[in-house]
Order: sequence, then structure tokens, then C-alpha cells
Amino acid sequence: MQLLLHVPTAIIILLVAILRTISSQSCDSSPSLSGTVPSQGSCSFTSPVFIAGGTFNKGTNTPVFMADLEGPSTPTSVSDFLMDPTQVTNGEFEAFVRDTGYVTEAEGYGNSFVMGYFLSSEVKSSVSQSAQLAPWWLKVPGASWREPEGPGSDFKGDHPVVHVSWNDANHYCDWAGKRLPSEAEWEYACRSGKEDRLFPWGNKWSPKGQALANIWTGDFPSQNDALDGYASTNPVGFYPPNAYGLYDMIGNVWEWTSDVWRGKSRVKKGGSFMCHKSHCYRYRCAARSQNTEDTSAHNLGFRCVSDVMHLDL
Repeated sequence: MQLLLHVPTAIIILLVAILRTISSQSCDSSPSLSGTVPSQGSCSFTSPVFIAGGTFNKGTNTPVFMADLEGPSTPTSVSDFLMDPTQVTNGEFEAFVRDTGYVTEAEGYGNSFVMGYFLSSEVKSSVSQSAQLAPWWLKVPGASWREPEGPGSDFKGDHPVVHVSWNDANHYCDWAGKRLPSEAEWEYACRSGKEDRLFPWGNKWSPKGQALANIWTGDFPSQNDALDGYASTNPVGFYPPNAYGLYDMIGNVWEWTSDVWRGKSRVKKGGSFMCHKSHCYRYRCAARSQNTEDTSAHNLGFRCVSDVMHLDL
């Protein structure tokens, strides 16, 4: 008899089919590309998704950004693991902060990066610094997960938490008894274990004229027409899940992984609501980018995974 252990919590018997059924709920709320957004239903995403390990070709032989080291495609194996079906939400992060008194690095520094497009005139007037190579990124005093678009803004509980550094994400995952995924685990899960899949659902961006992820639609960086439903972050679970029952594996917010890029930088995956094909075609499963461990931004979040141990009894 073989049991699966969710570490470090108590022994549980995982019925994979049931877990996937529970975790694969869909809000059935994805808009058409005309921009019509249905009302969102009530969805629950409490169960982790069991991912059966395997070997796949990580990366791609047709890289878009050579400097990002997207290729070559390399056979890579992952063991069984559990992945949270959604990105960590503001509501979940708030519970962590209430329990621990944790202060994020953005709060400690007193600022974080926000795209100027989303700032009020009043907040913009307080900004004196922008990113040299990406001037749409402004260093906003007071921006944090609590006030994601600067002082006076507010967060929504069912949206992904942002302005969290790699260090912040690790503290949360430790508190939850989990960890950040490796890049290989993340990419394997994004593709649902399939080979050479550009996006979580296949190789065509919008196979049925339906918006399946939240990216920038319009002229970047001056106009976002929100044809996919949202200009900024979307509620987790708004778009359909992939075959594994995982939501928002691309778009919405970037997700930290445990992998080192180089030095003090870590790999992030998935792209975000700020990605547009003209400048950031990184909303592909094989795409990758990086930030330093203490970086926080308006489009940067995470999800957690857990180890699975097999015991023969």
C-alpha cells in the first residue's frame, strides 16, 4: 500500500482524480475579445493540485529573447508535487500578516515600483524617480501590497498580492508549510506536462476568440483597452484553468520561483498584465525573466507548492 504525504503537514491520502475535480472549478467568466465581461460567480480554490512527476523538454529551441536563456530545449525531470491552483491572494497574504506581524520589504523601504499609467495625478506628483530603461516604471513612495497603486489606493481580497519580493514570498510559503516552485516544476505545470506548448492551453493565443489570460491589450504603454476583461490585475480564477486545474499560469502577475538566475537575482515566470507582444512577449510557458531578491513591483506575485512523499507500508 502506498500513501502520499503532504509535507510538513499530517499524513493524507490523496485521491488524485478528486483533487483535480475540486481544484479545476471554473468561474466560467472569461470575456470575449470584444471586451464583454460576464459577472463573476463565487469560486473556491482551497485544494492543492497534485502534479504527477515526469520528464519533459524544458525551455525552447525557438527562443524569443536570447539574453533570457530560454533555450535550448533540455530534457528535465520533476518529482510529484502539489501546486496551489491560484496565485496567493491579498486576502491570504493579509491573514499571514495578521498572524505574524510581517512587514514586507517594500514597506520597509518605503516605496515600490508602479506603472505610471495606473497612478492618480496626485500620486504621480510625489514621484521623482523612474526606471532608466523602462521609464513607465515609477518608484512610488508608499506603494505596497496594502496600497498597490500608491497612497489612497486599496487592494481587493481576491486579487493576487503584489509588491512582494522573493524574500517576502519565501516567508509566506514557510508560514504556510510550503515553498516556492522550481523553474522546472513551474514550467512543467504550466504546460500540463505537454511538450512544446507555447501557452497553458496550446499553441494558439485565442483559439475560440475567447480571452484566456490577462495581458496588455492596446498600445503599450499609453493605452490599455482591457479587451481581455481587466487593465490591471484580475481576480484569481477569472479565466479558465489549464488541464491540470491551474489558473493564471500566464498573465495577471509574474510569479517568483526558487531558481537562481545569477548572483542575487531569481527567476520569475509567466508574464503579467503589463506584457504586450511588442515589448514583453514573455507570457509563454518557456519564457523567463529575473529580478533581484529584494525587488517588488505592481505586477509581481507568487504561488506556492508542497512536496509529496511516497511511503510504502
